Amino acid sequence: MTHSERPPDATGWYGRRRSGPAIKIALLGDSGAAGYGVDRVEDTPGAHLGSGVSEQSGRRVYLREFAVVGAQSSDLMAQVEAALPMEPDVAVINIGANDVTHSVLPSQSVRHLSKAVGRLRDRGVDVVVGTCPDLGTVQPIAPPLKQVARAWSRRLAAAQTIAVVEAGGRSVSLGSILGPEFAAAPAVLFGPDQFHPSAEGYASLATVLIPSTLAALGLIPPEEVEPEAYRGEGVLPISHAAVAAARTPGTEVDGTVVAGARVGVRGRWALLRHRRRHPQGEVESPETEEPVGSLTAAASETSA
Repeated sequence: MTHSERPPDATGWYGRRRSGPAIKIALLGDSGAAGYGVDRVEDTPGAHLGSGVSEQSGRRVYLREFAVVGAQSSDLMAQVEAALPMEPDVAVINIGANDVTHSVLPSQSVRHLSKAVGRLRDRGVDVVVGTCPDLGTVQPIAPPLKQVARAWSRRLAAAQTIAVVEAGGRSVSLGSILGPEFAAAPAVLFGPDQFHPSAEGYASLATVLIPSTLAALGLIPPEEVEPEAYRGEGVLPISHAAVAAARTPGTEVDGTVVAGARVGVRGRWALLRHRRRHPQGEVESPETEEPVGSLTAAASETSA
């Protein structure tokens, strides 16, 4: 697959035999969201995300993919505007790696990201952002550039977390996608170009995003609603939470209220969580045809 080729499109219906109102997911971002490097649609992040959310929620999912290979944060607003007409319940965004490789200043990157998240939130769309992965584990990058890439990636990830939470979304650290798991098994979790994830790597990415997507939709089990202090979960100033998340893969950060206030003496309050990852069953291929009782049919009946 050349860089100009688009990966398989994960757009379609998942869990089509399940009942209940359908969940609409818009998938935005770069090649990490699109699944660059895999040949089967079932191996893309979108298929894993659609299948996983459907299975764990017990509802049908319509996922539409807007991610573009090579996209930077400056390209997000165009994807957002393309996604809004479908009226998604939640937008999942993976962005940042190309900003690092193109030496875009973090301040510029997060400005674009903040505007995109704000635009979605203004339209009532919940937002989950997978922050910049740790590019310091990419095999072809040799020292000292490896250390520079790691520092730049973590700096951007922390800045993204602050911007996303302040704009009303929630962030999830994706350091595990190009972090300890990749360092331990690069031949398995990196694709042939040794930069983008393999099919197994994209599956690992999805296991991090699915729990936070369900949380954004209010579809997590009751026993997982409250933070658990023994797992390192709790309330912190956003700046502290952002640094902790950048260092700890799989960490979710969301805004919260303390004593009726969103902001304390040290800035915006944030809730740091380590969501439990649940085993995922069979990954479906997307169905292009709407199932009986689809969201479109339901909308038509309501308008009638």
